[in-house]
Order: sequence, then structure tokens, then C-alpha cells
Amino acid sequence: MTGDAAFEGVLRQIDDSVPFEPGYYNESYLDRRISARMRRRDTDSHAEYERLLREEGEEREALMDALTINVTEFFRNPEMWEVLREVLADLTAENRRVRVWSAPCADGREPYSLAMLACDDSDIDESRVEILGTDISEEALDSAREGVYHTTRTTDIAEELAPLSDPDRYVDRDEDTFRVRDGPRRLVEFDTHDLISDGSRGPFDVVLCRNLLIYIDVGHKGSLFDTLEASLDDDGVLIVGMTESVPPDRSDRYEPIDKRRRVFRRE
Repeated sequence: MTGDAAFEGVLRQIDDSVPFEPGYYNESYLDRRISARMRRRDTDSHAEYERLLREEGEEREALMDALTINVTEFFRNPEMWEVLREVLADLTAENRRVRVWSAPCADGREPYSLAMLACDDSDIDESRVEILGTDISEEALDSAREGVYHTTRTTDIAEELAPLSDPDRYVDRDEDTFRVRDGPRRLVEFDTHDLISDGSRGPFDVVLCRNLLIYIDVGHKGSLFDTLEASLDDDGVLIVGMTESVPPDRSDRYEPIDKRRRVFRRE
């Protein structure tokens, strides 16, 4: 079996046995994640790795976790959160329920950031804010529901929480372990959802879909945007990653609230 054919065999095995749609993602992204698992298993050939996937449920779960976009942190790109702070203040000032969707939410830090921001800002009425965090990974969602995070050599949770006026109001800290407190937790629910195959949710006033589009094959970005648009309420706010943007053929549907920080209002 040639190298290309063997790699295609791995992709077919993923399609058959892992709850993930490889056809929607660009090949370079898939190759990086699969190669990382092959190195962890000390496997040199795609044919051998395909066999592992076919025979070992634990490896299928490990690959699923590797393929899921799970790089995250509290208040990632802090300048965007300053714009979102004003958006939430304006929406809650309308004296109505404000629904926010974080997708994919990974281990929950983005939806918890939203909740803590709402509780921290006196201009935001947090009693009106409802936040849904969804992800394809059940393991990530289990971590999100637990709401416990650890400072490590590469992750400083205290530093991530710096945008808050008083982080101790929102997390209980025990040395390097941080647990999200009940106040912000009450604003957040978590659910399983695949943006590729499960269709729209909502409608939501704000949708955050950050740092997923860069991994999606160009031919499938349109269908993903269809899902995001169908999930947005009239005049809803869409936020994408700092290296992403609204596709050019849809730009007339969105008014930039802050183009540099990738915050757009649907027209």
C-alpha cells in the first residue's frame, strides 16, 4: 500500500469508527494530529496505525480527543473581550433574556469566561444571560462540567483571569488548582453538538465560533457558516477567531462592530 493510499485508509477508518467527519477538515490539520498519535504509539506506518484504530477502542478515543479542537484558555485574546463586554452590556440593557453560544467550547474556559465577565461588570445584568457551551468531545465536556483547572508549566490560570477585577469572587483556589464557583456556573449549560453534522441551535443573540474555521477545508466553510447563521437571531453578533473572518461572499450580511477583533453584527 502506497503512503497516500495508507493515509486514506486511516481516514476511512476514522470515518467508519470515530464520531468525527474527516472530510470537512483540511488534510494538513488531519496529518498533524494523526502523526502526533502515531508518535505516541511508536507506530511508523499508516497501515499499522489503521490496524490499531480498527482493533483498539482506547486508541479511537485518544485520536478523537486529538482531532477535537481543544486549545483554549480563559479570556483568550483579551482585546476581544473588551468589545464583548460592551456588547453584553448593551444587550442586557434591553431588559430581556440574552442567549450566548460558545461552539466549540473545548474544556469550558470560554463559556466560563463569558459567565465571569457578566458577573464582574456592573453594566451587565448577569441575571439575563444564558450561556450554552457545546463540543463534539464528551471528554472535553466532562472536564467543562467539572469546572476545575490547573496551573502548569505552560498554563498560568491566575494570569489568564487577570481581566477580572477580583478573580477570587469567581474561582476557589487551592495552590495551583482553580475551581469555578457556583455564581458563574449557574449561567452556563453544556451539551454535545457537532457543528459539522448536527445543524443549527438557538436562536442566539451572540455566537462565538473561534479558531475552528482555520482547520476546515475551504469547500466546507460555507456549510459551517450556514449553521452559524441559522443559529443567530436577527441582528445577532458573530465572533470568530483573530486570524479568521467572514467569507467574502457573505460579507454583505455582516456589519463589523470591531473588524480587527473579529466581532460582527448580522444584518
